[in-house]
Amino acid sequence: MTVRVAQFLVIIISALALIPSGAHLAALPNKIALPQSEYFTVQAIYYGWAILGLLWLAAVTINALLAVIVRSQKWPFRLSVAAALCFALVFAVFFLWTFPANQATNNWRTAPENWATLRQQWEHSHAANSVFLFVALCLATLSVLSWRRTGSP
Repeated sequence: MTVRVAQFLVIIISALALIPSGAHLAALPNKIALPQSEYFTVQAIYYGWAILGLLWLAAVTINALLAVIVRSQKWPFRLSVAAALCFALVFAVFFLWTFPANQATNNWRTAPENWATLRQQWEHSHAANSVFLFVALCLATLSVLSWRRTGSP
């Protein structure tokens, strides 16, 4: 894979990975105080969104691959590694906070006694991931912008 193809894919896939989390973040102020029945109804719009998690996997993979490709240049390498680490952090947040809330509520089909606490956990984990994904996109873009062809000024 050429450097330019990898760089293009890094930016595109990193941007696509941000979209679902950005949607969660944008919806948070309108959803966070909804009563239980309304909140669970709204949560149904996310059925099938699990497939979008593949974007995170693709993003961490392509950012790590770009780091390997540009390893001879200090800043593009460091920035690509940092972007890949941000994507890895997204997985950590998901599996520590989002996924347990999904499991406890049967993907928001069952309301356990602590559903309001789980809602806070779910919403705030998505908000945190939006920040990490945005930072990852910025780092990936900076990596691309800082790369120089051998022999270029």
